[in-house]
Amino acid sequence: MFVIAVISLLCSAFFSGIEIAFVSANKLQLELDKNSKHFSSKFISYFSKSDSDFITTMLVGNNISLVIYGVFMTKILYPLLIIYSQSDFVLLLLQTIITTLIVLLVAEFLPKVIFKIYPNFALNFLCIPIWIFFILLRPVTILFLKISNWILKYIFNQKDQKTQPTFSKTDLDDYLSNIKNNDLSEDNRIEVEMLQNALDLSERKIRECMVPRTNIIAFDVTSKIEDLKRKFIETKLSKIIIFRGSIDRVIGYVHSSDLFRMPRNIKSVLMPIQFVPESMSAMELLNQFIEENRGLALVVDEFGGTSGLVTIEDVTEEIVGEIEDEHDMNEITDVRLSENVFKMYASLDVDLINKKYDLDLPENEEYKTIAGLILHYHENIPEKNQMLVVEEKFNITILDVNQNAIQEVQIEVLDK
Repeated sequence: MFVIAVISLLCSAFFSGIEIAFVSANKLQLELDKNSKHFSSKFISYFSKSDSDFITTMLVGNNISLVIYGVFMTKILYPLLIIYSQSDFVLLLLQTIITTLIVLLVAEFLPKVIFKIYPNFALNFLCIPIWIFFILLRPVTILFLKISNWILKYIFNQKDQKTQPTFSKTDLDDYLSNIKNNDLSEDNRIEVEMLQNALDLSERKIRECMVPRTNIIAFDVTSKIEDLKRKFIETKLSKIIIFRGSIDRVIGYVHSSDLFRMPRNIKSVLMPIQFVPESMSAMELLNQFIEENRGLALVVDEFGGTSGLVTIEDVTEEIVGEIEDEHDMNEITDVRLSENVFKMYASLDVDLINKKYDLDLPENEEYKTIAGLILHYHENIPEKNQMLVVEEKFNITILDVNQNAIQEVQIEVLDK
């Protein structure tokens, strides 16, 4: 009897663990396992065709195991407990408490905790016993499924909806993270990071990738066309924003190619511009750019004022990283002076610097750039040559600053 009780308890632990492993498993990895040439692929492909069938089979097996365990455990405990009490109620209570505690610990808590940590490995490693139990319990499972579907259909008026296995964004992100943790070549690592950036694009807001208002190069519509031509030559930009009276009243933009038509004034070559809110997701804007064949949009705040400017290049850089053309390469925005000392523009993103130089500068939703980080901790615009210590890890020296913005800084790592 003792052997049967132990075997039934272990079977219950097996079914509980496999159930939680199947629910917690990365569905994308599971699908890849099915299509691989590995030994376990055929077994996994067979028993994972339907989520409901598999989970029902595991539940049936678990319940059968618990019933057998309960029957035999009662017979084992009865002669041991009758010494201490002759009351049937007390005996039943003690048997219930002991068997329940053993089941909760051995057949529920421990297997579910362990199998949840390594779900995909457990399904692959135990694929043969899973397949055997799945075949043996299949007739009982089909019976229960038909009964439940009949109840849903004729009593609760619900139709049985068979859904195909779907892979969530989380599944793909977890799969990419697991790959990234392995030893990859530089090219493969970059590809994985690009895929992860593409997944995160739907969560990024336009305010995180736009050119801020203070960095926008814009002209008044009443300006001379010759001045606009000179500005195109100086900046090497292809498009310049046009406003009427104030940067908060943008009316369009001018493309450099239109100046070859020898226009008499700016208004004659003015192109309409798209307005988008700060809160729009970068993915949504990228889709709009592609569908409408646009590449430029003005970002406005909740009050309708100009907040920034965003191009299709800005959004794309969130996926592939910094895009440098022949104009960008002339300007050095950051440089490593020594092992622990770096010089850079304060307008650079904190996460970009962290990735590039393997730093651990603090990141926060309240700021994005190095200048924002400094203002977050200093709460004031510092003076030139002023030194600031951030979290006792970084010594930041202000190299260049104007009345309203920090321009250039030097960062020294104190503890690396």
